[in-house]
Amino acid sequence: MRQLLLCFSLLLSLTANSLATAAETTPISFELKDTAGVKHKLAAYKGKWVLVNYWATWCPPCLEEVPDLVNLYDHRRKKDLMVLGVVFDYKSTKEVAGYVDDMLMSYPIVLGDDEVAAQIGTADVLPTTFIFNPQGELVKIKRGLITKQYIEKIIGVAK
Repeated sequence: MRQLLLCFSLLLSLTANSLATAAETTPISFELKDTAGVKHKLAAYKGKWVLVNYWATWCPPCLEEVPDLVNLYDHRRKKDLMVLGVVFDYKSTKEVAGYVDDMLMSYPIVLGDDEVAAQIGTADVLPTTFIFNPQGELVKIKRGLITKQYIEKIIGVAK
């Protein structure tokens, strides 16, 4: 019985890993409109890394990662990086605007909804960051807190 459970557990683990890998290599295309009314298409950022960061105003790890995302965006946006913040589970657009202002979030903010999730993917936890390479391919889905060091390890340190 124990061996059967162990085999079942291993099979389940392998299935989950293959599904995660398949999800990360599936071609994705999106068009999002930010709070300023600007449309952002993944195809428009060919040649740049694109980070789509799902977050919420009530989420402590989201609050913690904002300074690193702002720093990366401010220093690399003209070279090789685009950051899009997608806020979910918010009370009002006024609450979001206040949070964005307080946190000095310089990157575009999109109001998340089912349409956004259908285009990019859902998140079981917040924050979740979808990382697209310069060819527009989804290469990583990072669930939980993300740091500047983690991102630079994936996309390379600016020279």
